Amino acid sequence: MVENAKSIVQSAAKAFAVLKAFDQDLPELTVTEIAARADLDRGTAFRLVHTLMDLGYVRAVPGSKRYRLALKCLELGFSALAGRDLPTHARPLLREAVPTIADAGSLGMLERGEVIYVERVQNGTERLGIDRRPGSRTGAYAAALGHAILAFLPRDEQVKHLESVERVKLSERTLTGMDPLLKRLDDVRKRGYAVSDGENAYGLRTVAAPIFDIGGQPLAGVSLTIHARRMDNRSFVAVALPEIKRIATELTEAVRFSLGAISLSGRSR
Repeated sequence: MVENAKSIVQSAAKAFAVLKAFDQDLPELTVTEIAARADLDRGTAFRLVHTLMDLGYVRAVPGSKRYRLALKCLELGFSALAGRDLPTHARPLLREAVPTIADAGSLGMLERGEVIYVERVQNGTERLGIDRRPGSRTGAYAAALGHAILAFLPRDEQVKHLESVERVKLSERTLTGMDPLLKRLDDVRKRGYAVSDGENAYGLRTVAAPIFDIGGQPLAGVSLTIHARRMDNRSFVAVALPEIKRIATELTEAVRFSLGAISLSGRSR
């Protein structure tokens, strides 16, 4: 949200509204259609379309009164997205949440029943004996980050991952049975995020959400973790959930907008 409406340049906002009027289902539009979709009067839409044409972001469709986006629009986002892997994009987003909202933020991937941490921002959890640096692993069955990824896989893949590691109790709250874990994954899928309250490590609370690839399959997950002494679980979820959803959505969109160029290692998995 913008704190001061006087700081907004309305003409710039209207120009972006014109660009966003186009989509894959409506790649070509008339000025009247653009005005309607951008919530502008026709005269304003006409002037903005011709300004964007002059700048190279919109092109006229030959032999018609329709317009379409030009390839130059790719420069608006691709220069910021290309050449950087998912951990690099995740790092500043996690830093925004640590330590104001959480004590640690993580990006992880799933491999043979384990969560591999590929990016980690932490503030004090290492002093509590929890130092999950990039490259460290934990069983996906006992981690909210693992549940957030597993929940969106087909059932046979879920079972395969869960059977790939020894499932031991890391605390009295850890689920280890196959049926209870599969039910937990069904619940996570329904609500879209996972929560752990001392299941992976006593005294830590975590909220996690999945990141999807361009095919809609889970590519990775992000999580925010807090020490239980800081606040109760319900309060933490209320505070952290909007933030972790925002981070997951932003990273998913980055993967989608880059057409898969952004990945966990800077190349397709």
